[in-house]
This record gives sequence, C-alpha cells and structure tokens, in this order.
Amino acid sequence: MESTSYFSTLRAAFLQLFDFQTNQVVPLIGSVLVAFVLGMFIYLIYRLSFSGVVYSKTFNMSLVMLTMVSTMVILFMSNNLKLSLGMVGALSIVRFRTAIKDPIDTVFMFWAIGVGIALGAGFVFAAVVGTILIGVLMLLLASSKRKASLPYLLILHYEERASKAVKSMIAQIPYARVKSKTVQREGIELAVELRVKSSETGFVDKFLRVDGIYDATLIAHQGDLIS
Repeated sequence: MESTSYFSTLRAAFLQLFDFQTNQVVPLIGSVLVAFVLGMFIYLIYRLSFSGVVYSKTFNMSLVMLTMVSTMVILFMSNNLKLSLGMVGALSIVRFRTAIKDPIDTVFMFWAIGVGIALGAGFVFAAVVGTILIGVLMLLLASSKRKASLPYLLILHYEERASKAVKSMIAQIPYARVKSKTVQREGIELAVELRVKSSETGFVDKFLRVDGIYDATLIAHQGDLIS
C-alpha cells in the first residue's frame, strides 16, 4: 500500500513537471518562430538597402540569429527571477570585439535586439507592426539615396600650363571643392570632392582632351559631402 502511494505521488509529480515544462516550451517555440520570420525580414531589408563597399552575408545572417537569441533570453528572464539574475551576470562578462565598419550596421543590430526584446516580453503585435514600418521606411530612404547625386573624389595630374583650364572645368562641376593640391617638379596633383549622379560621370573624359593633363581618376567617396 505504501509502495503504491509512493509511486502514485511520484507519477503525479512527474506529470505536473511535464505539464509545466510543456506550458513553457510551446510559447518558446512560437516566439522563436515569429522571431525567425521577423529576423528574415530584417535580413531582406539589410540586403536591399545595403550601399556599402563589401556586403557581408555572415553579418546579415547574424541579425536573424540575434533576433531569435534575444527573444529566447528575454523569455527566460521573464519567467525565472533566479535565472534572470544569472544571465545578467553571465552577459556582463561578454566582450564583443568585432569592429563595426558602417554605423548603419549598428542600427540594424539594435533593431534586431529590439524586436527580440519585444517578442520575449509578449508584445508580438507591436514587434510585427514596428518591424514592417521600419523596413518600409528604410527602403524608401535607400531608394531616395540611390536616385540622388553621390559623392566622388576626382584626382587630376597635370602640368602648370593647364592650371587655368582645370580651374575653369572644375568650376562647372556641381558641389566641387578642392580637397588637396600637391605641386611637384613632375607636375601638379589635385584632389577634388564633388557630387554627381552615377549617370553623369562622362565629364571625366573631357579632362584628357585638355593639353597638359596626364590623367583623371574618379573614385567613389565613402564619406558624405556637406551640401
């Protein structure tokens, strides 16, 4: 009789524990799946709006993982006070040493973390609406940036006798500013910042038609010129 009572108690405790774990796992799976969908949306927006030099697929995939992991962490922290304190202590010793080359990459990382926090806290509707809204605005900004004039750096090498012609031609280029000028015995090197559309770069060929100009190089400028 005592043995039967013991096994009955153990069975009831096991079923209660199993039911408790099931009630935790189901919301976790649902939240992580939603985080994956929203993370893939962020992945797509980053891919479509990317305007840097070298696209990193690895960094873009990490945005998806960051969304899911942050969702799972917030879920654990909200359900267990002791576990949340332990995670805070564990995360405090983590050091991220990967250099972020473009400030917009940091914004995308905060976006992914913010979506994960919102999902983990249970604000699913707000996370979905906010993600879609931010994504649409990012695409609009990227589209307007592509249509606008872009910053370039013009490098000229010429003789002193061509200085007057060079000065006259540069004055006709929109937003042109002399950045540096180096005078050597072999000739003059002039670096000019300017802003033109990608379809309007044919003016570079005109410099070579001027007698005394050795070469003209147009380089895409990574910075933003002050308009």
